[in-house]
Amino acid sequence: MSTPLPEGWARLHPLSPVARGGRALLAVLLVLGPRQLFGGLNTEQLAVDVLLFVALVLAGIVSWRVTRWRVAGQDLQIESGLLRRQSVRVPLRQIQAVDVVRPLAAQVLGLSELRLVLAGKGSGSGRLAYLTESRAAEVRAQLLALAHGLDGRTAEPPERPLLRVPAGRLVGSVLLGLPVVLLGGLLLLLVALAALAPRAVGPTSTALLPVLLGTGAAIARRVNTELGFTVAESPDGLRIRSGLLQTRATTIPHGRVQGVRLVEPLLWRPFGWCRLEVDVAHQRQREAGEQDSDQLERALLPVGSRADAEFLLTRVLPGVRLRPPDGSQPPPRARWTAPLSWHLLRAWHDDVHASARTGTFTARTVVVPLAKLQSTRWTQGPVQRRLGLATVHLDTAGKGWQAAARDRDAAEADILLRELSPLARAARRLSASGTASAVGPGPHEDSRQG
Repeated sequence: MSTPLPEGWARLHPLSPVARGGRALLAVLLVLGPRQLFGGLNTEQLAVDVLLFVALVLAGIVSWRVTRWRVAGQDLQIESGLLRRQSVRVPLRQIQAVDVVRPLAAQVLGLSELRLVLAGKGSGSGRLAYLTESRAAEVRAQLLALAHGLDGRTAEPPERPLLRVPAGRLVGSVLLGLPVVLLGGLLLLLVALAALAPRAVGPTSTALLPVLLGTGAAIARRVNTELGFTVAESPDGLRIRSGLLQTRATTIPHGRVQGVRLVEPLLWRPFGWCRLEVDVAHQRQREAGEQDSDQLERALLPVGSRADAEFLLTRVLPGVRLRPPDGSQPPPRARWTAPLSWHLLRAWHDDVHASARTGTFTARTVVVPLAKLQSTRWTQGPVQRRLGLATVHLDTAGKGWQAAARDRDAAEADILLRELSPLARAARRLSASGTASAVGPGPHEDSRQG
């Protein structure tokens, strides 16, 4: 029998300050510890270091003591702050999903953080950090039940596993990725300099050090974020779990997908690998420390076969046609404006979806549901005008990317611009009647830029 949600004020787990400030405390210990061990006995410095450590601990305890939460009517209320009190009321009906995040310190302590994903706001305004793992699972299920208008004691519906990314394939895709290729090229450059001009190695290494560190951090971040990647399906959407040092269970709600992008890097093609990403209409702003979760939310499939990508794509956009049909390429004269990417450029649409492929060495195919279309833009640069070409941009409420039918014949671009507006209105009417996904907010507008 699960514990009901508190109607009176409740506190987070007493070890929450340790989980929340564990990284900061560890950093302080790494700085202060060696200084005290190898710097000789200095009572004044020791007193300062102890006071600093105690101040950090007390700050965490005070933060925990002044933070409380409860369910008041149809709202989840969270209060925090000592000198500057803050009270956040989260309407339960606006909850799109509840993500479970477990940083390394929380995993050690058996704790989990709940992040509430709200319509148009993301997870920044509702967070419960931290609860025990079992309690976090109970609260998540109860909040989702109330968000769907059900009794809070309703059991969470089971999920159906769909796909798991093998660790070896993920590591292989990282080794064949651009960051590793860049890192390898820089190391080869340093080896060549050591053989040809040894005196230049030192200055060159110093100049390249920020690039090397940044590239290494990008590689480590992707492995840490996407290792153990699994996808399951539930009534509230697709559930994604992954992570090494920080695990995260996030939900992509049905009807919130603004677009899907299929990425096919050049070095992955011999293995038939691709990456599938989604653009979701939430998270206008993020709090510090959530960059990894942003990367995770966009990856529906970090690496997999084309068949895997097409299977997952049917779960978020049923009936989509991913492969370009005959006649979807731009006219041959577009080679003058896109000499390196003309062979990849494609654009096509039906009554429900619009798709466009671009890229040079990496092919990127973007699929946009017409029900989510916010506006279409017709643009024509000076070279395009000379060649009788134009580009049609398809804008949605997502912020990740947009579809663009590049370098089409100007007359074809005019027809496309006129066709998409009534198709988008029809798709929104179907969506409102419940036969398609939910409609994004805002009107549909056409504009021309020359």
